[in-house]
Amino acid sequence: MPTERLSMRKLKEVLRLRFELKLSQRQIARSCSIGHSTVYDYLKRAQAAGITWPLPEGWEDARLEEALFGPSPPRIYESRRPTPDFARLHQELQSHRHLTLQLWWEEYRQNHPDGYSYTRLCELYQRWRRHLDVVLRQEYKAGEKLFVDFAGDTIPIFDPQGGPERPAYLFVAVLGASNYTYAEATASQGLEDWIGAHVRTFEFMQGVTELLIPDNLRTGVSRACRYEPDLNPAYQEMAMHYGVAVVPARTRHPRDKAKVESGVLVAERWILAALRHRKFFNLSELNQAIRELLDKLNHRPFKKRPGCRASLFEELDRPALKPLPPLRFELRDWTQARVNIDYHVQFDFHFYSVPYKLNGELVEIRSTANTIEIYHRGERVASHARSHEPYKATTIAAHRPKSHQEHLAWPPSRLINWAQSVGPFTAQLFTAILESKPHPEMGYRSCLGILRLGKNYTNARLEAAAQRAVATGACSYRNVKSILKRGLDRQPLETSSSAPPLEHENLRGAAYFDSSAPSQQAALFSKKEEKC
Repeated sequence: MPTERLSMRKLKEVLRLRFELKLSQRQIARSCSIGHSTVYDYLKRAQAAGITWPLPEGWEDARLEEALFGPSPPRIYESRRPTPDFARLHQELQSHRHLTLQLWWEEYRQNHPDGYSYTRLCELYQRWRRHLDVVLRQEYKAGEKLFVDFAGDTIPIFDPQGGPERPAYLFVAVLGASNYTYAEATASQGLEDWIGAHVRTFEFMQGVTELLIPDNLRTGVSRACRYEPDLNPAYQEMAMHYGVAVVPARTRHPRDKAKVESGVLVAERWILAALRHRKFFNLSELNQAIRELLDKLNHRPFKKRPGCRASLFEELDRPALKPLPPLRFELRDWTQARVNIDYHVQFDFHFYSVPYKLNGELVEIRSTANTIEIYHRGERVASHARSHEPYKATTIAAHRPKSHQEHLAWPPSRLINWAQSVGPFTAQLFTAILESKPHPEMGYRSCLGILRLGKNYTNARLEAAAQRAVATGACSYRNVKSILKRGLDRQPLETSSSAPPLEHENLRGAAYFDSSAPSQQAALFSKKEEKC
């Protein structure tokens, strides 16, 4: 059994590459950044469970996982002798002139006591060394492989205002069978330019190959490894959109991508060198010049064979290419985030809601120019229109728990309209209470308490008490309750200017009563919301 279980997204990719694109297990292992034995084990499990690609309609990740791993017993593999890393040994022998095979073998046996003997190690190393310089002449099938990379040299873009120049990077793509070449200049080697160049390459060739062979560029391969390079999720999504498999070249093995290395060299000679005397002030002008030279390059006759790249492309690769999908790929950037306690995740300084039960969970965010999609364990749990307002929140009401939904169902306008049914002075009282608070929600309790007094007192008395409270500035639940309890609402309202002053060191006033514990808690809650 594999040492670690794959994510459902990668496991589905294994099934797609095997049953839809008919790739070998070794190619699948390199494309999905997993071991060959892992691919074998998962395909065997899929065969035993009768699973193919595409999956039956309605199959979720949980059902697929149960079908593959439910009752299967653990496997026990035979132990093997650890194979020495002869490439590392060869490099160390070249780097350290005093290092001997005897010393290296002793260090090897210290780490692996059950390893090979000294004689056997020397024999295996000499056998490995005899094949070191043997070069495999690769034969490429029509429409099978497209090699992509950036050239090492850049092209300067000048500022018309006399500012500093900035470099433009040359992207090169070469078809394996015909050597048909595409090239364009990009502003950077970032993800957007990298994937955009691929999309324009497919449109230039009017079709899609079966395999993409990139270098271990950080943009396309998020974790470079000799045996298990890991693809960038957005790059992998682009490959799935066009139905192509990505098989990165091995690190420090330029012969794996000799086609593009040769294509880059040709592009540098016939494009970069030809533009050395020209000045460009924007990318569009530069790419127009590159397109003209690219057309000449593809129609340049071969020296040792009849025809040219363009004629060979029409004869071999063009008929074998798969058609382009109906829609052009739209770049979606992937990132991870952990759900906050307020059931929101942060992306680009904005907050988006997810179902509250996912608090504390790690989710994946897929973003485009207009939408934000949030996934949890391969299943989409939320979708929002993208907002660029910093430190604001986009919330779907269904994502809130019921207690929060009921709380937010009381807007200030609803309370004021309810007070209006009692009388205009009650509505003025509610307005004064809500406006006196830093946040209207802090005055909800006071307003609801006053409305509840209507169970014990008539609307006429409640309206008279509200009029007295507004006139005297005693706008609080406790003051209104005191007015009704003492019967002050039945006494005529004094309008003389000889009323005693309201400010005195022994008078606490309405502000004191409004600063009760519930209000303090509401203030704290409001501050937390502002921070979120």
